[in-house]
Parts: sequence; C-alpha cells; structure tokens
Amino acid sequence: MKWSILYRGSLSSCNYGCDYCPFAKTRNTRAELLDDAQRLDRFVNWVRGRREQIGVLFTPWGEALIHRSYQQAIAELSRAENVWRVAIQTNLSSRLDWIGECNLDRLALWATWHPTQVKLDRFVSQCRELDALGVRYSVGIVGKREVFPEIEALRAAISPHVYVWVNAWKRETEYYLESDMERMERIDPLFRINTIRHPSVGRACRAGHTAFTVDGDGDVRRCHFIKDVVGNIYEQGFENRLERRPCSAETCGCHIGYVHLEPLDLYATFGEGVLERIPDRWPAVRLPRNELAVASALR
Repeated sequence: MKWSILYRGSLSSCNYGCDYCPFAKTRNTRAELLDDAQRLDRFVNWVRGRREQIGVLFTPWGEALIHRSYQQAIAELSRAENVWRVAIQTNLSSRLDWIGECNLDRLALWATWHPTQVKLDRFVSQCRELDALGVRYSVGIVGKREVFPEIEALRAAISPHVYVWVNAWKRETEYYLESDMERMERIDPLFRINTIRHPSVGRACRAGHTAFTVDGDGDVRRCHFIKDVVGNIYEQGFENRLERRPCSAETCGCHIGYVHLEPLDLYATFGEGVLERIPDRWPAVRLPRNELAVASALR
C-alpha cells in the first residue's frame, strides 16, 4: 500500500504578515510550540514504524521551517526506508544548513514567494542555494493581478528546471480576463485549472483512501476541506476505515484537494511530484489525459 499523508499540527505562528493570510504575524507561546513539537515527534515515530510506503506533505498554518523540530522531523523522515517523499510548504525564509542531514532523494520543498514580505533577490538567493545543494523544489506565488510583473520577474530569475506555479485569486468572481489567463499560462501551463472551484460532489477521489490528512492528535480526515473524522492513526486498525468513497463537498478549489480528484487525472500530470506540486517531466508538462473531464470542469 502507498499512502500520501498531509500533516497539519497545531502550529499557527508565522514570521510573515501577508494581508491575505489569517495567521499572519501570529505568535505561538513557548508551551504551545513545545506541545506541537511533541505531537510532531510522535507522528514521525508512527510513520517510521509503519510497513506502508508513505509520502508526507507538511501543510502548516504558519511557517514551520524556522523551528528546529520541523527541520529534524523532515530529516528523519527523509532517511526512513518506508518514506518515498517528504515535503513541506514554506516561505523559504529559514536557514538551509539543516538540509545536509537529509536524504535528498526523498526530500522536496513547496516554496512560496510573498513579494510584500521579502525582496525577490533575497528569495532567489535561497532558491540558488537549493539548486547548489541539489534539492528538488517548486516555487509559487498568489496570482493577484497587481503582481503580474513580479510573477514574470520571478519566472525569469528562477532556473528553468524549476516549476513556477501561480495560485489563482478566487475570492472575486470573474477576476481574470482571458488575456490574464493566457499571460499566466505562459508562466504556469496549469494555471487555468487552478482558477475555478471544481465540481466534486459525488465524484471519485483518492482522498480518504490512499491520501488523507492527519492532525496533531492523530485524527484522520479525508482531506483538509472535509471535517468529518474517519479514524485515528494511533488506534489499532485505523487503516480499515480508509476506503474509496465519493466526495461529499460541492466543489474543490485548492490544489492540495482537487489534485486527488480522479476525473481530473492530475496524477498522470504530476506523477511522483504530486505532493510537492512538480509536474512529471517538467518543463514538458503533460496536461491531464482525461481532457473531457477537465474541459467540463472548466466551463
């Protein structure tokens, strides 16, 4: 069995203050950070003790890589024989020397540039350090129209071998003109797929079967967007609760959710890069083969 697990503990503190993020500039107490670290350590030990092949994507509310506990957790998981990938969403602001403790064959980073928080040259210098270290990573940005020039500057500054994705701004309906779509598709060929909330209710999804989320208590949910708990990883036999079931949400608009929708066939596009958001064989992106399903969703 091969699992993809999205882990999100109680950490909510961040060193950035982005206006679109509800957790910007929050601070966890020292006691809260210690509690989160202890729960994280328990999760890491659980993963290492399983027989399944496991991929882990850390999706913290805040910035996790500024904390040694997450650096150590990722390094340990990257060296575990049963872990096929460990990745994390990060603003890339932390020091990168901890990467020397990792197995680079299994490590990947999902990095986001926030133009209001850090200058492009500083962010790019971090990316170049990753290149020198041989780290697998993707880079992205929130696609608000006023930052289109910055998005293009980011693409020009980043090595061509790195996939640059653009998260569509979906808080306003009909936000993008067709010319905007085409402009962003020159940066991210998969941008258009991210601009809508995909119809999902009743559709087949890997979430809850081979992909699922785990919180700091060990509670398992199908995904971050369906709140029903289906089990707990620390309870014997929890895996018996993992099964194929149709999606119960009306729509799905976030990449970490809809990438698991089977009708969209995005596993064929991302392959082994599904957790870190890197298309297979980039830059030769393969659009989903199930074009009828994707075309229907985009109408």
